[in-house]
Amino acid sequence: MPSALDLLKTKFGYDSFRHEQEGAINAVLEGRDALAVMPTGGGKSLCYQIPALLFPGLTVVISPLIALMKDQVDALRLNGIPAAFLNSTLSTDDRTWVMNELRQNKLKLLYVAPERLLGGSGEFLQFLQTLNVSLFAIDEAHCISAWGHDFRPEYRLLARLKELFPRAPTIALTATADETTRRDIMEKLGLQKAEVFLSSFNRPNIHYFVEPKNSLTNRLGNYLEKHRDDSGIIYTLSRKSAEDLAENLDLQGFSVRPYHAGLNPETRRENQELFIKDDVKIIVATIAFGMGINKSNVRFVIHVDLPKNIESYYQETGRAGRDGLRSDALLFYGAGDVMKLKKFIQIENNPEQNTILLKKLNQMMAYGESRDCRRKLLLNYFGEETSAACASCDSCLTEVERFDGTLIAQKALSAVARLEGQYGRHYVTDFLRGSKSEKMKDEHRALKTYGAGADLPKELWLRYLKDLVGLGYLRVGGLEYPVLKLTEKSVPVLQGKEIVMLIKTAVRSQPVAPQQEDVPSEPELFTNLKLIRTNLARAENVPPYLIFSDATILELATYLPMSLEDIRKISGFGDLKTSKYGQQFISAISTYCQSHNLQTKISLKIPKRERKIK
Repeated sequence: MPSALDLLKTKFGYDSFRHEQEGAINAVLEGRDALAVMPTGGGKSLCYQIPALLFPGLTVVISPLIALMKDQVDALRLNGIPAAFLNSTLSTDDRTWVMNELRQNKLKLLYVAPERLLGGSGEFLQFLQTLNVSLFAIDEAHCISAWGHDFRPEYRLLARLKELFPRAPTIALTATADETTRRDIMEKLGLQKAEVFLSSFNRPNIHYFVEPKNSLTNRLGNYLEKHRDDSGIIYTLSRKSAEDLAENLDLQGFSVRPYHAGLNPETRRENQELFIKDDVKIIVATIAFGMGINKSNVRFVIHVDLPKNIESYYQETGRAGRDGLRSDALLFYGAGDVMKLKKFIQIENNPEQNTILLKKLNQMMAYGESRDCRRKLLLNYFGEETSAACASCDSCLTEVERFDGTLIAQKALSAVARLEGQYGRHYVTDFLRGSKSEKMKDEHRALKTYGAGADLPKELWLRYLKDLVGLGYLRVGGLEYPVLKLTEKSVPVLQGKEIVMLIKTAVRSQPVAPQQEDVPSEPELFTNLKLIRTNLARAENVPPYLIFSDATILELATYLPMSLEDIRKISGFGDLKTSKYGQQFISAISTYCQSHNLQTKISLKIPKRERKIK
């Protein structure tokens, strides 16, 4: 019998395991339950796909994501692995075919939605009990936890699997679960002795940027103009804004389609298919889009509205760069979004849940307000320690010149104290500037600090208040609406015992060149090989990234393999894909090298190593 590592190479075309894959696979193969938390694009699916090939029976994968089911099944079949899915998109004939394949033990993996698995009066579960089920894999496992960001009540019923199939191990998988959510997942699934495999949440190839929302139109247009050939997702809060922005970008000549729950199913399906197959470059969508989209060559994810929590933000930005190549996550932040979301996320008659949701929203707001390293903030949120200098976020790439702003800070902190920490940044600014607005309360006009900052314009005060939050002299609190409050660090400043250095100017430098460019690639060949991949994908009627990822095509255009033996050293070329597609790529590479007088560089190809975060 082949080993797990043998199958990794022969079936999937990779030389070594990543993150905690090997540990999770071994635990499952030994019959133990497991919980695997790995970043989006970190290879969670291999944790059950490889055991599925080594177990004698069927592996049942429970997933709430219909789009992902088809994607995963298509990818498995391209690697010669018998797999199928059961969900509402199948015709009666297709469902009958899948059931017959199951009865005849011809499938190694079956993907099914929790509603299909647990619905009705339990007929499907009874049917599964007649089969040899070796393993259950529960994808997007955070859905079972009320503490998770995407809670689904139907997931709670999955605890029955342990009762009905006591001998089959269960592996739960998610990309986003803090410690509380992880404990809840194991409790709700009845995984009493599960091993937890926790990988780094770091996505080193994603560069994080936060821009002010008041400059949205110009900055978004400029960014997209520089990335016309790239594939990307733009997230909005409402259906109308998704429609309006898509229409506006279309008028500017961008290849774009909208996606939201208000579109009819046929239009949604068509727009998603065009995007997945690279026929459309940009999708402008509400959060209804992306769950289960495995498209590996998304080069940017842009949020023009604030996500409701850091888990959602991390998951959505994680749809960029799944192939490991340089990608961007760009958030346009405006405090006004916080007010909209606080009304939007309220759950009637559930004060406990509302408190949790508002706390998570405030943490997302703090991310947008902060001047600290974005990567550090994300990783620390998930309980992972790291150094601050990532050299690939707007904070780390921005050089600032500071000045002695102690007097300004004292005025600001005094104003917040006089207002008893009950007001937001705009009201505090108006108070400092001595605003005559009718919104200014009479009792506040009588306070000593009223008008103490009339010498500075509103824009500067707003900037300085944001800087004071970033430096920790103020914090943003309040459940109903964001208010400024003092911190422990405020006291010595107000007492005149500490100097405060505020930002005078800020200049952003360019990100450092990514490490994978140590060996130069051939851009023209890269384009030619992508075209070959597109033609192969059309012939197979699958998205191009399921044939090969951009990372694989880049390796081909870098190391220039000239034989089947050479091409096996390229990531993504398993046995079936080598025999099926290898010669076509070799011919194109050989022709290119002859015309450009180039030799193969395959001797420079070394196995990829995991980049560890310090």
